[in-house]
Amino acid sequence: QRAEIIFHLADLLTDHRDEILAANRKDMEEAEEKGRLAPPLLKRLSLSTAKLNSLAIGLRQIAASSQDSVGRVIRRTRIAKELELEQVTVPIGVLLVIFESRPDCLPQVSALAIASGNGLLLKGGKEASNSNQTLYRLTQEALSIHGVKDAIQLVNTREEVEDLCRLNKLIDLIIPRGSSELVRDIQKAAKGIPVMGHSEGICHVYVDNEASVEKVTRIVRDSKCEYPAACNAMETLLIHRDVLRTPLFDQIIDMLRVEQVKIHAGPKFASYLTFSPSEVKSLRTEYGDLECCIEVVDGVEDAIEHIHKYGSSHTDVIVTENATAEYFLQHVDSACVFWNASSRFSDGYRFGL
Repeated sequence: QRAEIIFHLADLLTDHRDEILAANRKDMEEAEEKGRLAPPLLKRLSLSTAKLNSLAIGLRQIAASSQDSVGRVIRRTRIAKELELEQVTVPIGVLLVIFESRPDCLPQVSALAIASGNGLLLKGGKEASNSNQTLYRLTQEALSIHGVKDAIQLVNTREEVEDLCRLNKLIDLIIPRGSSELVRDIQKAAKGIPVMGHSEGICHVYVDNEASVEKVTRIVRDSKCEYPAACNAMETLLIHRDVLRTPLFDQIIDMLRVEQVKIHAGPKFASYLTFSPSEVKSLRTEYGDLECCIEVVDGVEDAIEHIHKYGSSHTDVIVTENATAEYFLQHVDSACVFWNASSRFSDGYRFGL
């Protein structure tokens, strides 16, 4: 039944595409008129046919795997004769998920909650209210095929969130999805309810002195330019000093210029140049746009030190053809550490989760 609901929701996203996009256009127009949203947030607010199509595909995958989400025996241990211990997956209970800007978050999170048998309270940003209302109505329509329309609720005002954060007997877990400021605010407001927060996405790509020319520009382009507003986009490009003043370095800079990426120079990089881009105010900046910082490092250990000092333990990448990669993979303390892969690969959907 849970799978049927999610499959139905995926179909509704496709069937009502025009209605969803019309509601989203209204949000986009209002946001542009008020001018309060930064360009990266505007990009996250925007929905497209391609986004809805990939959302529907993702939902069908969640539906297909939902049979195993609840009641699956993860581990069975015989402790003694005729005494067995089983570890079994169960729902958490009631989730409160607060998200900013991205209306596509609503069907994604709803599908995950349905698949895992959890009740869900959703709070989206007011900048996406038209899109969220339309998507929520479709979610309720999907839930009603098995008479559980009220399993997911949409919360509208800011005050309600603060009130909800006090309901520790009713809510089991709060998941804020948005800026680090939002996460901090929710952690402060939550009274006795666990908060599964995250930090910013200050992701690095380190180009080693033995990097493949063919791979570097493709990895850097995808990491920075494919969707710069995402938290898994590259914010700082670290370059081995031996790569400076080589054709490879020129190719990287040319590619970033063609893609209209604004470059900021780290202090070491600035010292190498007679005429340089503006020097960064901070090496710990999440641009979320077609901007990035370039800094020079002396080698893999220097790169790791920089990542630990200025990164956010999200996703960090090394581009190299030698065994230095193994050292990097073992020593960088981030959720995702990649060798010759774009930082954008850091995504539950891409990982098949």
